[in-house]
Amino acid sequence: MGVNIRTARLKRRISVKGFAERIGVSESTVARLEKGDDGVSIGTLAMACLVLGEIHRISEFLDPGSDDTGLLLDRESLPKRIDSKRKAGSKAGDDPQSSSAAEDDDEEGVGF
Repeated sequence: MGVNIRTARLKRRISVKGFAERIGVSESTVARLEKGDDGVSIGTLAMACLVLGEIHRISEFLDPGSDDTGLLLDRESLPKRIDSKRKAGSKAGDDPQSSSAAEDDDEEGVGF
């Protein structure tokens, strides 16, 4: 990621000194950021993205909608079977065809 920040800075023809001033850090911190030093704060990274006009990339980082592993884990945790709750007054032998649409609603919303 540091190399990408450096490349973006160079393409915009921003000096290390000017970049450091805009971000509000020292030139050595910019050098550490561009080397990928894990000791540089996320705030510094966010400011670098802002200065480069790429702040939207921060919100895309670990976006839950594009997290393939997270989505797979969510899918695996879905119930295999959903047991419907018995309605008060219903018996095991009741004819399911005779129930009205209102009886198909559960406490959480309309049944489909």
